[in-house]
Amino acid sequence: MKYVSADEAVKVIHSGDAVFFQGSTSVPELIQQALARRADELKGVQIFSGFNITSKPAAFTADPKYKDTFLINSIFPSPDIRKWINDGWGTMVPVFLSDAPGLFRRGELPMDVAVINCSLPDENGYCSYGVSADLAVSAVECASRVIAQVNKSVPYLYGDCLIHESRISAAVLCDEPCVDMRLGEPTPIEAAIGRNVASEIPDGACLQIGVGGIPNATLNALKDHRHLGLHTEAMTDGVYRLMQAGAMDNSLKKVHPGVGVASLCMGSRDVYEAMDHNRAVEFFDVAYTNDPAIIRQNPKACAINSAIEVDLTGQVCADSIGERIYSSVGGQHDFMYGCSLSEGGRTFIALPSRTARGEAKIVANLKPGAGVVTTRFQTQYIATEYGIVYLRNKNLAERAKALISIAHPDDREALERAALERFGHSFARLG
Repeated sequence: MKYVSADEAVKVIHSGDAVFFQGSTSVPELIQQALARRADELKGVQIFSGFNITSKPAAFTADPKYKDTFLINSIFPSPDIRKWINDGWGTMVPVFLSDAPGLFRRGELPMDVAVINCSLPDENGYCSYGVSADLAVSAVECASRVIAQVNKSVPYLYGDCLIHESRISAAVLCDEPCVDMRLGEPTPIEAAIGRNVASEIPDGACLQIGVGGIPNATLNALKDHRHLGLHTEAMTDGVYRLMQAGAMDNSLKKVHPGVGVASLCMGSRDVYEAMDHNRAVEFFDVAYTNDPAIIRQNPKACAINSAIEVDLTGQVCADSIGERIYSSVGGQHDFMYGCSLSEGGRTFIALPSRTARGEAKIVANLKPGAGVVTTRFQTQYIATEYGIVYLRNKNLAERAKALISIAHPDDREALERAALERFGHSFARLG
């Protein structure tokens, strides 16, 4: 490849283009910064991206003056652009994560330029997408031009996340480490929630689990399990620890037996280095990893996800705080549905009983404008630090009773009154 500067590379982007930026912890930030420097020359550039963690906010969200140059259409709003969207300068596209690649492939979201952060090429000229296959595979497939940060610090990962150097329109050589997502020890509340979830996960389960304190605590609590498998969106430090400890060997999986399957990696630099040229895990297009028809093929598939709030009927809000957009549906629905169809599959929503500000997360009613990501028709297990309850076989009054039992003790009286008013005798008769 012929390498050029970032400022030279972004010259292949024109006004009116739709541009995809790769995500996870491997956002091509040098290209973003260079594109922002062209703001006065461009107009109407649409920016598409998935979930991403950056070292600093995206350059084109630094000032409202960019609003006519760059229109952000986020597939999964994340910290670097959340405020930009809620201030009204950008927006989001509501879509199940598994369906997003199809929007690119069918031309419903036309794609002109894909910007990626990839590994150095191997001896055959193939670069790896590294820690973010997810939406990048389909975006590159559909784009007419590809800009690549060819990055010495991006690990070479296997699966369908490879691109030949001949496909790259402009390459920028760099050495920019992926963002370190090293997590500290779980808090006592996180640890309690993790133990409650782990208590209902059987040996041989195939896991989908997210990123953050509660997922990390759940993984810690699974260290004595055996023959766990991985079919997930996100590879993390906690998952890698289970692999090292021998608790996760992927031996009972039906899809890619013996191999962990993920779509992205969000971990520490230690994990990125461990994953480099490691055949134990393979990374795929999110249309594959999140396909319920694929997920269900693994026995005992277990999905562990979180929520912003849960109402007394089991409705789960996970994408907004009232009307204020916080994230998106992501893969929650994909895995909650796929795992529910799996033989012996189970699904979990894990959340603390209260926010850091002391606000209840198990509520009588969701906030006005809140988005229902997982419907009450899909919920199975709900866990807080006060216990874990199973809802799928319960009527509305029984669900309310169960959820109140794991709410914060100081919230239970008000929830009891709300349940009695809403469900009447059917609730009162439960005692």
